[in-house]
Amino acid sequence: MTGTGKAVLSGGCQCGAIRYALPAPPLSTALCHCRMCQKATGAPFASMAEVAKDNFAWTRGQPASFRSSSVAERDFCKDCGTPLGYRLQFSDSIEILTGTFDRPDRVVPTMQYGTEARLGWTGTIANLPSKTTLQNYGPDRLAQVFSYQQPDHD
Repeated sequence: MTGTGKAVLSGGCQCGAIRYALPAPPLSTALCHCRMCQKATGAPFASMAEVAKDNFAWTRGQPASFRSSSVAERDFCKDCGTPLGYRLQFSDSIEILTGTFDRPDRVVPTMQYGTEARLGWTGTIANLPSKTTLQNYGPDRLAQVFSYQQPDHD
């Protein structure tokens, strides 16, 4: 999708039915703590990258959508339920949930919105004790885990 035909960023849902690509970096990336985003993602906040509609393409499948308010729709995979995006009416951009990018480390939030609904404990997440997946499961149990999710590439 760039001059060489390659996407700068790509991503999709858990099952692989929906894929997307961007030929340019997002316009911005932000966290949203509003109650609607909490419910839509099932998480304490949403992390979304704003992308110009002209720089975005669904490359496999088309998402289903839910009209979550009088001004917006939320896109998701109808097969696996992965929340994918948020579209405001009359906007030239779409918000893509950063966890759906193949390389979410490349879309770093720089702003927060909806902070009136921010859960107080989210500010202390980095200070919580942590374990890697290997430490949590152990090598024997982890060796028995097989993911049915689409890999982070096509």
